[in-house]
Amino acid sequence: MKPKPSTPRPDFLVASPNSSGGAPVPGRSDAGVVQGCGALHAINAAGSLPTSTRAPRSAPVPERDPSSLSRRAFLGTSAAVTAFMVLPRHALGGVGTSPNEKLNIAGIGVGGQGGSDIKDCATLGQNIVALCDVEEAHFPGLSRAYPKAKLYTEYREMLEKEKGIDAVVVGTPDHNHAHVSIAAMRAGKHVYCEKPLTRTVFEARQVAKVAREAKVATQMGNQGMTYDGNRMMTEWILDGAIGPVREVHVWSDRPTHSGKLPLWWAQGIETPREVDQVPSTLHWDLWLGPAPFRPYNHAYAPFVWRGWWDYGTGGIGDMGIHNMAPVFSALNLGAPESLEGSSTPVYPDSVTAACMVHYQFPARGDMPPVRLNWYDGGMLPPRPEELDEDERHLDAEDGIIFVGDKGKILVTGWGGRNPMLIPESRNRAYKRPAPTLPRNTLVGPGASEDLRHKMEWINACKTGSETRSNFANFSGPLTEAVLLGSVCIRAGGEKVFWDSENFKFRGSPKANDYLQYKYRDGWTL
Repeated sequence: MKPKPSTPRPDFLVASPNSSGGAPVPGRSDAGVVQGCGALHAINAAGSLPTSTRAPRSAPVPERDPSSLSRRAFLGTSAAVTAFMVLPRHALGGVGTSPNEKLNIAGIGVGGQGGSDIKDCATLGQNIVALCDVEEAHFPGLSRAYPKAKLYTEYREMLEKEKGIDAVVVGTPDHNHAHVSIAAMRAGKHVYCEKPLTRTVFEARQVAKVAREAKVATQMGNQGMTYDGNRMMTEWILDGAIGPVREVHVWSDRPTHSGKLPLWWAQGIETPREVDQVPSTLHWDLWLGPAPFRPYNHAYAPFVWRGWWDYGTGGIGDMGIHNMAPVFSALNLGAPESLEGSSTPVYPDSVTAACMVHYQFPARGDMPPVRLNWYDGGMLPPRPEELDEDERHLDAEDGIIFVGDKGKILVTGWGGRNPMLIPESRNRAYKRPAPTLPRNTLVGPGASEDLRHKMEWINACKTGSETRSNFANFSGPLTEAVLLGSVCIRAGGEKVFWDSENFKFRGSPKANDYLQYKYRDGWTL
């Protein structure tokens, strides 16, 4: 759990006197700049701001028993937030559900990160009306935390029966993301889906297509898009701080701990031959969903599914989505032209233990072509010589280096949290441009990025505003491009050329085979 803010009375969910109506955008207001239309500030009269249950970057959220959230604690934080939810209709601008009205939200896959997402929505004053999970061991805790919510094991049944649902939070393993999200959008529900948006490249394109058709509010769970640092690096690049950017290095240590053991989950291993007893509370067939059938083994679930091609996307899908997102945003990247890579041995079923992928992107407007280099599993880019002056090392967990004609920007932390020019002397001397990109002021200073990111989606559900990581225009294309790297590695790492318009690799049938897979009978998009 993240530490609570030290400020005793942070702002939280009270209409800002500077709000001007219109569509809000993510980020937090700094230096008195009024950022974003329909911005909200707040004061929590109860004293302290409820914090998200998401673990710090170094500790992914395991599947948990929702009973860890006591009913008393839940009511206390929820009531403190709800007390400040009464706003005039014009406060948020736009059209749609009145900001005064609470959304009826359902959760699908709520045993781990999805459970944290649902708690955030409840903390932000929304109604939790239905919950679905294939692991019934979670049900007692869910009933205690959300006594009014109907419980289901089959999401299709839930969507059919619960006609009053306004919005859905998807926190299942990756291989179920596309099916659940598309079913919800086609049913007219707003959707918040955890990252990566999908398990395959084909699914990413389909989810983006359906989002455009459904015209509902969508948001992927890469909450780093709310960081001010995410916007600052873009403003600096547009200001010419380092000149035209021609190369970028992006990395994450997953699945390692800063490049060392133990692993968060296993990758690069043989497929287990043993068949374990399916837990009596787990609906294994529903957990598998569209994926090929295989007997249950504890090596697949719970939590460790990220290391298997059939269910997850390894380090590149887990953290590449977080750490490449600010690069795509800052440099206006779309589909790559070509990719090549290298990795530890490629197993038929298990994701490689570590890999490097090199993406080549074409010129965009007045921005030159750029090469984006990805590293995971403890691998790092060459240490910039500019760090010699500062006698510092690269962050072994996560980071970004923008390489421009006139200098470099180093970003420490995941999701674009802390940018700086290097060396430190250059960073001190650089005169920052005035902020030009709107910050997220939907929740006030001291709020976690989780709450701000979800409040942006909740506001979009009610007003029709656009989220920063919406499926149609950002997170869908981002996920598609990121997962092309996974396809490249799985196909052997040789250089492949991507034809985005025709959705195929030119002259690479093996790589094309990994863009999608055949679903089990009874499962279609």
